[in-house]
Amino acid sequence: QDWRHYTPIDHAVWRYVMRQAIRILKVNAHRVYFQGLLNTGINTEAIPRIEDMNDILGKIGWGCVAVDGFIPPAAFMEYQAYKILVIACDMRQINHIEYTPAPDIVHEAAGHAPIIVDGPYAAYLQRFGEIGAKAMSSRKDFELYEAIRRLSILKEAPDTLPAEINAAENLVVERQENLGRPSEMARLSRLHWWTVEYGLIGDMGQPKIYGAGLLSSPGELHHALHDDVPRYPFDIRQVAETPSAVYSYHNGYFILDDPSHIRRIVEDYARLEGLPIPTPLH
Repeated sequence: QDWRHYTPIDHAVWRYVMRQAIRILKVNAHRVYFQGLLNTGINTEAIPRIEDMNDILGKIGWGCVAVDGFIPPAAFMEYQAYKILVIACDMRQINHIEYTPAPDIVHEAAGHAPIIVDGPYAAYLQRFGEIGAKAMSSRKDFELYEAIRRLSILKEAPDTLPAEINAAENLVVERQENLGRPSEMARLSRLHWWTVEYGLIGDMGQPKIYGAGLLSSPGELHHALHDDVPRYPFDIRQVAETPSAVYSYHNGYFILDDPSHIRRIVEDYARLEGLPIPTPLH
């Protein structure tokens, strides 16, 4: 992370998103999020430094590492298994302030880090990493990953032509539609997506925001809580077969019962599918 590279506009984007979080999520986020903001001491006025984040997370036995955008799922899972939060250090463009398809420091530091201080959530992340690191992936998985990564880079590059974005979006759709039977890694990634990234939690009628993708996206946050957007009880098999949206808001969301529910998900799924369940690292 070259912290000096961030511009005044970048810091202004950070302040905007954090102030939105404090204002909107005070009512709509699960209570552990705000407790996490207090416990981590994340500065709402300026983009955090990675070394400071590492000190903060070190107090709860975690650490962090800077990466460049999307990394392969297997690498992501292995970091998580060793209690290391992957942080993409890029900052979203101001015209993507409400939502960006690319991982950035707003998503990682403002979305994941505060809620990671919650014991069940942190335990789930690590266990997911331990099991996910052993999952089998396919050539088509990697081709889809490369297409998604390229699309995220093009969408955040200020000089990208609309035709380039359109072609990259079409390639992602094509590879999603021709994925075939999803691999172990693909199905586990979907469980991760619909819990840690875009999960809701609590009452079906008035759920709270739990996933970091929603916590760091003021635009999709409003969309997810709109009465017209479908919500479904969390069913492991259904979730594992539901692809994620890559460059748009989702058409529906799954709702977890409570924070204790999340601890059971990955091992329950591993048993259902006959996946190897490694001995915990801790």
